[in-house]
Amino acid sequence: MVDRFSRDDALPASALRQALSPACARRSLGVTLVVGTLLNAINQGDLLLTGGDVSYVKLALTYLVPFCVSTYGAFSMARISARRQPKDWEADGVARG
Repeated sequence: MVDRFSRDDALPASALRQALSPACARRSLGVTLVVGTLLNAINQGDLLLTGGDVSYVKLALTYLVPFCVSTYGAFSMARISARRQPKDWEADGVARG
């Protein structure tokens, strides 16, 4: 049985740094604005246009969820990329062990 929490599955710090970087935050914010606005228009558009009782909690969550999903997607991809990069000792072509 494979241990799900082995050292090979450890969180690479570089992936976390990349996911929290300003460039990633800008991309996530762009996704948030487009997707959040579209979802708010679908879910509460009639209330927004007629001046009805808008749920500001729903409005905020509708923007927060796409931001979290986009950031998590960037983190997951960075984590996969970090795992696929050769280790220093593998990169120099010298077999050790």
